[in-house]
Amino acid sequence: MSEYKYKTVLLKLSGEALQGPTGFGLDPDTLESIAAQVAEVAQAGVRVGMVIGGGNIFRGQALAERGMNRVTGDHMGMLATVINALAMQDALERQGLATRVQSAISMYQITEPFIRRKAMRHLEKGRVVIFASGTGNPYFTTDTAAVLRASEIGAEVILKATNVDGIYDCDPKTNPEAVLHPTLTFMRAIRDRLKVMDTTAFSLAMENKIPLLVFNLFKTGNIKRALQGEPVGTLVTDE
Repeated sequence: MSEYKYKTVLLKLSGEALQGPTGFGLDPDTLESIAAQVAEVAQAGVRVGMVIGGGNIFRGQALAERGMNRVTGDHMGMLATVINALAMQDALERQGLATRVQSAISMYQITEPFIRRKAMRHLEKGRVVIFASGTGNPYFTTDTAAVLRASEIGAEVILKATNVDGIYDCDPKTNPEAVLHPTLTFMRAIRDRLKVMDTTAFSLAMENKIPLLVFNLFKTGNIKRALQGEPVGTLVTDE
């Protein structure tokens, strides 16, 4: 455990991260790869909480723009995050990890309700806790939910998984000259309207002084390297 810089972390995954090359839904190979990386650090003693989006299944905001009631759409999106949480739970348990899914919307047959003290107890016992249903409220993203849960469990860092190496000055997929920022401040991220997280999430992380590490999930071993303090991705702090 001494090799790890952080002891309690919150890993934020987008729903799209789980779809792999399929473009929709859940890709078993991608689930297995992510679960193996999480298992490597969790079995070494790092306390891991997770928040997963639902964009691989449903995007409420997109349909709201086409006339669907925004609250209804957001609730449907929250249900999609539960599907992803259950899939990740299964993948982690196949890696030998004890896990719990806690949902901000009660569904007792398949998840626990979110109770902070219970979540803390699970983490202390070495269980990975997957927080589903966002904050349980419409109009808030799963990015904001990730920062909220990180604050509640006392996470020392939020790991924001992406499919690029960090935060660039422009889109590296369209501009090969894009420059990677090794570090940034929350104020600059907010000022420059960087889209890696929404403004509410950035503000909450800044207020609670929780650093955000944006990194490439699909380079195997990056979770471990990030938690060991190696220069992986972009570190966003309040300084």
